[in-house]
This record gives sequence, C-alpha cells and structure tokens, in this order.
Amino acid sequence: MCMHISAHNVKELRNKTGAGMMNCKKALQASKGDMALAIENLRQQGLASASKKSSRIATEGLIESYIHAGSRIGVLLELNCETDFVARHSEFHTLAKNLAMQIVACPDVEYISKEDIPDHIISLETKIEFGKEDLNNKPDKIKASIVKGRIEKRLKELSLLDQAFIRNPDISIANLIEQKIALLGENIKVRRFQKFILGEGLEKKNISFSKEVKDILHN
Repeated sequence: MCMHISAHNVKELRNKTGAGMMNCKKALQASKGDMALAIENLRQQGLASASKKSSRIATEGLIESYIHAGSRIGVLLELNCETDFVARHSEFHTLAKNLAMQIVACPDVEYISKEDIPDHIISLETKIEFGKEDLNNKPDKIKASIVKGRIEKRLKELSLLDQAFIRNPDISIANLIEQKIALLGENIKVRRFQKFILGEGLEKKNISFSKEVKDILHN
C-alpha cells in the first residue's frame, strides 16, 4: 500500500527540484516522506536520463548579465530551458549567474564548446604549434603527436563547457549543467554569450579580471 503524500509536500518538492508532479509524488512515497532523500533520488534519476534530455528543444530561459567590480568588464549570456516554470526557478538563475562569472574568470574562453570553434581557428592554432622551436628536431611522427595533444588542450581552453567550475574545480561546466538538468528535469543549453571589455582593442595596461573574480569568490 502506497504511503499517503499531501499535495502540499508534492508542491514543495516540485518547487525545490522542478521535477514533474507525479515524479515528485513517487519520490516522496519511495522515501517515506523524507524530503531530502526524495530530492537525492530525483537527482539520481535525472542524472541517468540527462543525456536523453539534451536533444529536447529549449526555447525558454533568460538573459543574464554580470558586470565585474569597477565596471571594466561585463558579460551578457543567454541560457535556455524548456519551460517558463524552470526559467523562474532559483537554481536556474543561480546557474546563469555562475556561468556569466565563469566567462569573466576565464579570459581565453571564446566559444561555448569545442564543436563551435571554426576550422580556420583550429588551422591557425595548429600552424602556430608546428612552428614552435622546441619541435624543430623532433621526428615528424613525434611532432604530429605532440601538436595533436597541444591542440586538444588549446581547444579546451577556448571552450566554456570544458572549463573547471571556479566554485568547484572538481567538476567541469558541462558537468555542472548536467547536474542542473538532473535537478530541474529539463534540457538546459547555453545559447550564446558576449564579453564587453572596457577599452578593448586600445593600448592599455594588462588587468587580470580572472584573478579578481576568483578572489571575490573565495573571500
């Protein structure tokens, strides 16, 4: 016989996780009303199906902005989800804010993923690596292997999803988004972002915004 779960508790769990009403009810019944355990169970179930959600269309969401202290650098980010309900969820807003700060903290990031990097950029980076002096006396096969590894590393530096999350370096940004897909039960996509740097293109002193953002997060 299934344990009776109140509508109030189901609604509370839905508000905390964004999961569907029936899934929330089943999770509460399985956990015998333990809210924390129900949330954990929903996360585990979501993680198992996160890859399936990644192909679903996400057209809702929000545009997040982050202006760093001193107003010298800012980021506009569009983060998409599937429903307006999740778009209003505090976890979704926090994710958007963290992603915007992450972009400021990673000066090399220019693309969402490695797949977004144009072929001409990859060709240019490859040409640069092949031309480095430390490879001059290497056999062609060894040289090609070294360049391949360096290019893979460089492409990760350019990709937002491949960055270590500044608040928890044990996971990548891709992992972070997967966790939120699991928690909220919807596909989540970074659609686009744009950095704005004061005086960009003009000659001026070098400023490490990355270090400043990291210092703020750890204080």
